[in-house]
Amino acid sequence: MHIPSLIEKKRDGGRLEDAEIAQLIAAYSSGEVPDYQMSAFAMAVFFSGMSDGETSALTAAMRDSGRVFRWPEGSPPKVDKHSTGGIGDKVSLILAPLLACDSLWVPMVSGRGLGITGGTLDKLESIPGFDIHLDEPACLRQIEKIGVFMAGQTEDFCPADKRLYALRDVTATVPSRPLIIASIMSKKLAESLDRLVLDVKFGSGAFMKTRSDAELLAAGLASAGWGNGVRTSFLLSPMDEPLGRAVGNALEVREAVETLQGHGPDDLVAITLDLAAAVSDSPRDVLARRLRDGTAWEKFLALVEAQGGDPQAFEDWDQFHPAPVVRPFAAPHDGTIASMDAGRIGAAAVQLGAGRHKSGDAINPAVGFSQIRKTGERISKGEPLLRIHAASEADADAAARALDIKVG
Repeated sequence: MHIPSLIEKKRDGGRLEDAEIAQLIAAYSSGEVPDYQMSAFAMAVFFSGMSDGETSALTAAMRDSGRVFRWPEGSPPKVDKHSTGGIGDKVSLILAPLLACDSLWVPMVSGRGLGITGGTLDKLESIPGFDIHLDEPACLRQIEKIGVFMAGQTEDFCPADKRLYALRDVTATVPSRPLIIASIMSKKLAESLDRLVLDVKFGSGAFMKTRSDAELLAAGLASAGWGNGVRTSFLLSPMDEPLGRAVGNALEVREAVETLQGHGPDDLVAITLDLAAAVSDSPRDVLARRLRDGTAWEKFLALVEAQGGDPQAFEDWDQFHPAPVVRPFAAPHDGTIASMDAGRIGAAAVQLGAGRHKSGDAINPAVGFSQIRKTGERISKGEPLLRIHAASEADADAAARALDIKVG
């Protein structure tokens, strides 16, 4: 295979054959194709795009660059969900144990937060003792026992995606839709799923700012899933205000626990049930009952215990990650909350230490925002629009200056 000719073909708008794409990714993974040629290929894709068929082939090639889960013959259906990222999105913590109550297998391989969006792994690691580092035999033993695991990627899980993303990050090709789709879906397909539901968000706190852009991305993601044999559906959800009433790792775990115990915020419960119903064998009302009656909560405790976490920690959760400063952010006058900027809230949370500016940065699980009021709610002057949890008074001051919540 002559790599410059392949790059030229895509640069000029040509369609690549499945075999050409597979050979390119295999050669890149083995080191035969250097970074500078793969960077040129990424730029060619950025400008010329890819058909659904090409994108599906790229997704499969990136999936097959590393380890793919192999499940026993006759095992239950494997299901998962993926979110494109939002502010206060702790759905995975609730949805994974909820689906495992359905006699489904939920092999959830998750990521860390980067930028203004939080990561499931960071939330899980705020639980004392919780181990996200599971090898494949441990994953199989656990899923056979309780139907669910929640773990991070190993080094041999979609290695081509890891290398290509690092190149995209420094070559201005991150926004390429085919490359986004292949990156997301290769990791989900490596779980060897039967069903997948996608939560594609749009708005100020999401990667996709408009509904139309989110629709295009969702359609492409679903096409790549179906093209590789996975029943894939999607939900479009707005992200102009945080999901639920908490932002920040330990604060979001507490809210997820409250939801699993039957008294979570309405918007968080609703989207969790909508996503679960898309891949579950049970109707939505049965799933809702499992949140109310403690069934999903018991499964979550089993998950925590199986991965080395301390279930007793939830009996007095606030003692594990107390923020030195907790301060109300008060309404300036009586009125109705007219709008808030989820992106600004997410950025403020990162500044507090709840997120990362770059991969490898340390995070503070205690900081963030709680008791966030919702747009449309009435509020009186001096009442808290939210509470700031900070490591210092200076950090709390900076967060207050960054927020943009309008009261009409």
